[in-house]
Amino acid sequence: MNSNMDKLLKILEENKNMSYDLVKIQKAYDFAESLHKGQFRASGEPYITHPVAVAEIVASLELDTDSICAALLHDTVEDCDVSVDTIKKEFGNDVALLVDGLTKLVHIPFADKEEQQMENLRKMFMAMSKDVRVIFIKLCDRLHNMRTLSAKEDEKRRITALETMHVYAPLAHRLGIQRIKTELENLSLSYLDPIGYAEVKGDIEKRYGQNRDFINNIKAEIEEKLKENGFSFTVDGRIKSVYSIYFKMYNQHKSLDEIYDFYAVRIITKTELECYTALGIIHDTFKSIPGRFKDYISTPKPNMYQSLHTTVIGKEGIPFEVQIRTEKMHQIAEFGVAAHWKYKSGDHVDGEIDRRLQWIARLIEAEDNTRDHDEFLRALKVDIFQDEIFVFTPKGDVINLPTGATLIDFAYAIHSQVGNRMVGAKVNGMITPIDRTLQNGEIAEILTSSSSKGPSRDWLNIVKTSEARNKIRQWFKKEKRSDNIAVGRAEIDKEFSKFGRAYTTAQMEEIVNNVAVRMGFHEADDLYSTIGYGGLPVSKVAIRLHDEFDRVIRPEEVAAPVVAEQIVTKPRLKKNSGGVIVDGVEGCEVKFAKCCNPLPGDDIVGFITKGFGISIHKRDCPNVKSGISREENRDRFVSASWGDVPVKPGTPQTGGTYEAYIQIFAENDMMLLANITSTLADMRVALHQINTRTKDGTLIVNLVVGCRDISHFKAIMSRLAIIPKVNEVKRGYSS
Repeated sequence: MNSNMDKLLKILEENKNMSYDLVKIQKAYDFAESLHKGQFRASGEPYITHPVAVAEIVASLELDTDSICAALLHDTVEDCDVSVDTIKKEFGNDVALLVDGLTKLVHIPFADKEEQQMENLRKMFMAMSKDVRVIFIKLCDRLHNMRTLSAKEDEKRRITALETMHVYAPLAHRLGIQRIKTELENLSLSYLDPIGYAEVKGDIEKRYGQNRDFINNIKAEIEEKLKENGFSFTVDGRIKSVYSIYFKMYNQHKSLDEIYDFYAVRIITKTELECYTALGIIHDTFKSIPGRFKDYISTPKPNMYQSLHTTVIGKEGIPFEVQIRTEKMHQIAEFGVAAHWKYKSGDHVDGEIDRRLQWIARLIEAEDNTRDHDEFLRALKVDIFQDEIFVFTPKGDVINLPTGATLIDFAYAIHSQVGNRMVGAKVNGMITPIDRTLQNGEIAEILTSSSSKGPSRDWLNIVKTSEARNKIRQWFKKEKRSDNIAVGRAEIDKEFSKFGRAYTTAQMEEIVNNVAVRMGFHEADDLYSTIGYGGLPVSKVAIRLHDEFDRVIRPEEVAAPVVAEQIVTKPRLKKNSGGVIVDGVEGCEVKFAKCCNPLPGDDIVGFITKGFGISIHKRDCPNVKSGISREENRDRFVSASWGDVPVKPGTPQTGGTYEAYIQIFAENDMMLLANITSTLADMRVALHQINTRTKDGTLIVNLVVGCRDISHFKAIMSRLAIIPKVNEVKRGYSS
C-alpha cells in the first residue's frame, strides 16, 4: 500500500461496523494517482493529496466502499481525460453515478457565472435526489478545500468562502452533520471577515481564560449528582464556536454577556427515559432560566436532530446550556442523515430517511417550475438555511415550516388541494387573516370551500416557502393558461414600450418568437404563459428582448416612414373603452353594466343599446340570459373580450381600477365596519361606497371597491371572509 493511503487505511480499520472492499479502494487510488500525475494544487502539493484527504473525511462519516472510491475519483472526469463510462466500466454503476453527480458542467458555455453556478447546483441536487451520498462526498470535498484555501489568491478565497457560507454550511446543517457545518462556518468567516473573526476569537479566549475551571467544576458537580441515580452516562463540556458567537453579536446585536449558551455541557445517556430523569436532576441542582427550555426529543428538528436543551445558572452566577440526549441521538447530532444511511446491495433501507429528505424533492420541483436562477437560489436558501418553526394541526400533527411562513404556506404544506380551496384560517381557535405569519407552537386550522375558485396571484408575493409558491404556480399553469398568456403578453408589451422606437406587429412577433426559441420554449405563447404564472420574471427576458429588438429593427429604420396601422403602441382608447375588444375592434366606446359589473377575467358579451353605445355584461348575467331568449334582441348581442393592451385600464368612475360590488353577511358587531375598512386599507383597496341594512337579524354590508381584475377581486373577497363575525361574502350587484 502507498504511504499516501496510510491514514485512510487506519480510519477504515477503526470503523468496526463497516465491511470494506480494500482491493477496490486500492484500485481507485491507483487509477486516480495515475490520472492526476503531474498535476499540483495551488499549495504546490501533488494533486492526489486532495482526493485522498477527501476520502479520509468520507471514511470518518462511516460511509461505504463506493463512497470512498468516488471520493478518490471525484475530480478525474472534470480534470483528466477520462469519461464517466470508463469509471462505470472499471468501478461499477454506483461509483460512476456518484462521480458524475460530483462533476461540474465545465465544458458547456454559459451566459454568465451566475447561470453556471445555478446549473451546477441543479445538477448536484438532481444527483442528490437519486443518491444522497453525492452531497456527503461534496461536503467533504468542500471541507478539505476550505482547510487549504489559504493557498489561493484573495478574490478566489472570498468567492469560495461566500459560496460555502451560503450553500454548503446550510446544507450540512439541513442534513444534520453538525461537525462539518461548524468547521465550514468558522473557516468561511475567517476569510469573509478576518478582523471580526479575530476580535470574537480573542474575546472568547479572554473570557474562557477568566473562567478556565468553570466547565470542569460544572462537569464534576453534574457527574456526582447523576451517579446518585445509578444510570450510565458520559458528560463533556465545550464553549460555543467563533461563528455562533459572531452571529449573535453582529446579527442579533447581543453583547458577550447576553449570550447564555457561551458555555455548554452535554450529557449522553443510554435511554430516552434517562434523558428526562437527567433533566429533572439538572433543574433540581441549578436555577433554570425561564423560556430557555426546548424539547427536541418529542418534536425532532427536520434534520432528525433530537435533544433536550435547557439553560441554567451555576453557583458563580454564570449561565450555561445543558444538552441531554441518548448515544443514538448523539450520533445523529454529529453525523446527521449520514449516521443512518446504510446500504445493502446499493439500496438504502431506512424509510424514515426518505421522509426526512423530502425537501430535496421540493428543490427539484422548484427547479422544474422556474427558469429564474435568482428564484432557485432563493428557494434553496429558504429550504435549507432558514430556522424552522413547528406548527400543529388541530389533530396534533406537526408541520415544519421556515421562520416567517404564513398560513398559506401551512395550507400547502398539508396538501395542494387544501391550499387551492383555502378561504380562511384559524390560529389557536381564532379567525385570522390568511397572510398572518405563524409562530412556533401555534395550532393552525385551514378553512376550505369546494366552491373556491382557486388561489390568488397575490399569494405568490405573500408565501415564504418554495413548496407553496410552486403549487400556486402549478395551479395557474394548469388552470389559467389563457389568462397567463394575456398577463405575460402585457408584461412584454410594457418592455417594448420602453425601447422608444416604432415597430410593427410582425416585427414584435418575430422578436418575441426568436427570444422564446433561444430560451428553450416551443413558441411565444409558452414564454408568455411562463411569465404569466410567475415561472419567469419579465426582467430576466428584458435584456434578450432589447438585444433582439436592436438586431431586427435597425437604428437607421427609425426615421423611415411607417404605416400608421402597423405601429404597435399602447392604443389611445376612447374615454370609456375600458380595455375591451368588441367584435375584434379595439377602442370601441363601451359602458359596464351595473347589473353584473364585469371585471377583467370574467367571460363577457356586448349588447348594443339604443343611444348609449355598447353595454358590457358578464356572459352569465341574468339579464343576458333573459334578453338573449327574446327574438328582437338576438342581433344586438356582439362578441366581446378583454384586450391585451392595456391589461388593467382605468374607468371614468374609479380613475385607475374597475368598480366591484361586494355583499357581506355578518353578525351585528360594533367593530365590524372598522375591521372591514382597515382590511381594505391594509390591501390598499379604494372604498368608493359603503352602506348597511339588516334583514332577519343579519347585517348586510354593501361595498363598492376599486379592483384591478378578477384575481384581485378574489383576494379582496378572501381577506374580507376571515374578518371576525363575517358569515358570508359574495359578489353583489348594485341595487
